[in-house]
Formats: sequence, structure tokens, C-alpha cells
Amino acid sequence: MAYNSLISNSDASTFIPIEETTEIFKEAEHSSIVFQLATKLPNLSRKARSLKVLSALPYVYGVNAPSATQGGLKQTTEMAWEGVTLTAEEIAVIIPIDQATLDDSTVPIWPEVRPAIGSAIAMWVDAAILNGDNAFASWPTSVRATAIAAGNNLALGAGADIYDDILGDTGLYSLIEADGYAVSGNIAAVGLKAKMRGLRDSDGNPIFNRTPQAGMGYELDGNPCFFPTHGGFPSANSWLIAGDWKRLVYAFRQDVNYTMHTEGVIQDAGGNIIYNLLQMDMAAMRVTFRFGWALPNPINRLQTTKANRSPFGVLTT
Repeated sequence: MAYNSLISNSDASTFIPIEETTEIFKEAEHSSIVFQLATKLPNLSRKARSLKVLSALPYVYGVNAPSATQGGLKQTTEMAWEGVTLTAEEIAVIIPIDQATLDDSTVPIWPEVRPAIGSAIAMWVDAAILNGDNAFASWPTSVRATAIAAGNNLALGAGADIYDDILGDTGLYSLIEADGYAVSGNIAAVGLKAKMRGLRDSDGNPIFNRTPQAGMGYELDGNPCFFPTHGGFPSANSWLIAGDWKRLVYAFRQDVNYTMHTEGVIQDAGGNIIYNLLQMDMAAMRVTFRFGWALPNPINRLQTTKANRSPFGVLTT
């Protein structure tokens, strides 16, 4: 008697077009603001990859004039590197549905599900990287926590106005620049959009939009500002995360893996069978996705203390 039979990937290959897998993958990349701003590395050939980061800088010295007993002596210097590990971990989901619902629906259900799954992946990715939500132990400290640990955080209202908070002499950008980095982009809570839209200069003109007829262009010092609505931004404790996003790197272990099943069981953490697809006339879509990310923080001459250096800053609530 067999209880472990199921439709394998090869068995159901005719129901799993490559185009549909790519659709989920593209939706995830498009919806994730982090994926849009960060640096994508070549796909991983194994679970982890080590990146070498400069940890000690060389110095040069002037040569003293020769003395009566010896010539001018030249001093020595060093350089050093440290390893930063990028580890791929898996996120996954199974979407079960009654076969009768599939049969009776006037709208094809699976095409509706695929882009929603891509968006859900993007939300999970952004929340994990930006705020550490549900993040794996093998991954680095979140962008937000890293910035705060380095002292690159300001509370909204610390300056005269929002413009001063972000772009002023002692604003958020200045903290990042003092660490030797140049801001390339911003991710903000949706609520900050209204605050920026309402900001006026001394003559009553909008700061962020000089032409009332034109659409509002949300840029800060020429850098794009995104306002994600997928729920992956830590809006409960942050208004804005700015930084040098090319320093954040990520890589895929594999693209989205998408399979359909009409046999097998779905269990809970206690081993209890929740759904038996064959006996309950159900179908299920399984989606898996593996990727890793890292935040190298190489030494630079503006801030040589690693603990006080971060390519990101946070405008907190």
C-alpha cells in the first residue's frame, strides 16, 4: 500500500509553463524596492558565497632628509581584507484550493494568484532586509538596525522642517556622507508623501514641485524616493531609509520554482494532516524562492571605525 505518491514536477510539466514561473519572478523583482535599488550579483552556484572587503587602508609617509649616518628611511604600511558571507535561504508557500472552486469559477484563478504571490515575495523580502522581520539567523543585521547602531538616525522634527531633517547641514544625508557614502535612493512610509507634498518655501511655493500642473516628483537631492504600499516598509518605527543602495548586494540561488499538485498532503508543524489533496479533491500551487543578501562595509578614510560606519540612515518616528 502506498501513501506517499504525488504528482512530481516531471509528471505535471505540461501544466507548468516556463512563462508562468518567470511571471512570478518578474513580479517579485518589480515589486521589491530593495531589489530595484540594490546591486544584483551573479546567481549562486551553492548555498553561500564569501565576499572580500577591505578592512585596513594603506598609508604613505614623507621621507625624512638623510642624516650624517644614514639615508632617508622609507616607512612601511599594510592592507587587510575580511570575508563577508552571502547565504541563500528559502522562502516558500503552498496555495491549496478546492477543485470544484476551480471548475466553477468564471474567472481563471491561477493567473490571478501568480502576480499576487510575486508581490507577497517582494513584501517579505523588503521587510526582512529593511527591518529584520522574520529574517534568518545567517543573514546580516537589518538595514535599519545597522544604520541606528552606527548613529545614522534622526527623529522626524529634529530640524526646522522635513527638508532640514533630511537635507540640512546636520540632516540625515549629512550623517551618511560623513561615513564616506553617497546617497543613491530613498524608501519612505506612505505617510511621508503628504508631509513632503505640503512643504512650502518662504513664498508659499511647494518645495518638491515647482510646477503645480505637473505631477509631484518625489526626489531628494536628485535621488528617487519610493513609497511602497505592499506592507514591507517598517512604517511603525521609520519614516524614511536613505542610503548608498549599491553597497547592498543580493544573489539568487535559483529563480522562483513553481509546481502544481493534485496529490499529497499538507501538514501543520505538529504533523497533523490539514489537507489531503487526493481525498478532498483539491489542487495546490507550491512556490519556492532562494536568495541571500549582504551589506559589505569596507573601510574608507572618512570613517575608519567600522562600528560607527554605515551606508544607510534612518529618519525615525
